[in-house]
This record gives sequence, C-alpha cells and structure tokens, in this order.
Amino acid sequence: MIKNLVFQSDFGLVDGAVCAMHGISYNVCPNLKISDLTHDIPAFNIWEASYRLFQTVKFWPKGTVFVSVVDPGVGSSRKSIVVKLKDDKYIVTPNNGTLTHLKTSTQVEEVREIDETVNRLNGSENIHTFHGRDIYAYTGAKLASEIINFENIGKFLNIEEIVTLPVLSPKIIKKTDVKGNIDILDIRFGSLWTNIPENIFEKANLKFGDQLLVKISNSQNILYSNILIYEKAFSNVKVGNPIVYVNSLSHIAVAINQGNFATTYKIDTGINWSIEFKKIN
Repeated sequence: MIKNLVFQSDFGLVDGAVCAMHGISYNVCPNLKISDLTHDIPAFNIWEASYRLFQTVKFWPKGTVFVSVVDPGVGSSRKSIVVKLKDDKYIVTPNNGTLTHLKTSTQVEEVREIDETVNRLNGSENIHTFHGRDIYAYTGAKLASEIINFENIGKFLNIEEIVTLPVLSPKIIKKTDVKGNIDILDIRFGSLWTNIPENIFEKANLKFGDQLLVKISNSQNILYSNILIYEKAFSNVKVGNPIVYVNSLSHIAVAINQGNFATTYKIDTGINWSIEFKKIN
C-alpha cells in the first residue's frame, strides 16, 4: 500500500528545489501522496527542523515517510540515515541533529544508514550539493511506495549513533518553582513554547488561576521578569495582556493576547534561553 510522503526543508519556495524533490518522487511512483510540513525553516537551523518534526509526526498515520532536509554539511562525511519510530513512521534525513527531539523523547525504534550505492538517483553520483533531491527524496519515495522496505535502506546502526544537539531537561527547582528552556516560537503569533510538559506544572502544584513570577534569561542575563496569570485560554485575559497557558502539545507556553511576545520583548529560542516560573503566594 502506498504511504504518505511528507517533506520539510529550509529551501523555501522561491526556486525549483522543492519542486524538483516532488518531481523525483513522482518519477519513482506517480501515485504517491505528497504533502509538505514546511519549507520555511530558517536557513541551516537544525534545531528548528528537529522541533517541527517532533511537533508534527505524531499526528500522521502509521507508515508515513518524512523527508527532512536542513543540511549545512551536505557533501561532507556526515551520514545519511532513515529512522523507524516506535509508532511505525519513518524519517529520512542527514544525521546532523535533526532527530534531537524525537530521540530524546525516546520515540526512535531503529536506525539504518542509507546505502548510497543503491538508494540514490541514477546519474547524480558526481553531484554533492543536492542530497535532498538525489538521496533523501529518492529514498523516501521508494520507501513510501514500498519499492523497498526499511531493511533495504542499508546497514543497521545503533540508536546511540544518532547525532543530537545539546538539550536541557525541565525540572522543579523548588516545591513550586519550575525551570526549562524556550524550545521554539509559535512563529506567526510570537508565543514562546517551552520544553516544560504540563505534568511538571501539576507535580509542582501549579494550577489555572495562579499568579506566576516569570523570568526569562539569555545565558545569565535576565531579559524579562513579570507576574503573569496561568489560564486555560487567551480570552481569560484582556487584549494586550500576557498569559501563561498550555499549548497544543501539552507544554507550557507564554503569549500576549492578540500580541507578539517574542517581538515585543526580543526573545529567541534555544539552549541558552531559559525560563522560570515561581508561584506567588
């Protein structure tokens, strides 16, 4: 049975790169069902590519094949791999950190290195700068159309060989104090999505309606400190007011009702951006 094939990259849609990947895939199998996660990952931003996969893959049917290409090391010695997730989905990608969030959340079941002598577009052997088309799209299309199966990808690798970017785990630092990182932005609206799952707030006995002192730091520099309310919905605060809430992935987030928190306070994402929540008695 032909499976879904979903593409993600930092290529944008202003030239023919994405269209070429689609075309190669349809040449492999004209009946493929192709979708795009996003092609607006900021250039070379492996961290965001990793998060967007984590944000999305769980909502797709079993058997779906994702091709993720954010590859600043294209043509280098970094490996090309396919991972099988525990819920029977596949990611075709360079082994460069793109799987950080999926690996650290223990969703990876197996990993194989792509045998590029077999799973590569014919005639592309001397092209070293477009593996997204020549290796990843081609291999992903063969896998999604069941021309090959996972065992035909190449040799087995240990899960420990998957490259990951540095991460910090969220934690309760006192009875009702919680600390984590700003993982990503809800880009269009400027909301801050943290790596703190809702159940950590529950363990810290933080409840809707609580007043929380929120501190945001970049390395050791505090860039924001204010008291916010923890609520279920944006409508529970006035337009223009900030709020702490639970996002669509059941993680803690911070926003401005009908505003842009990240732009207003010049907040960014990544391992150096920490956020703390302290209950105000």
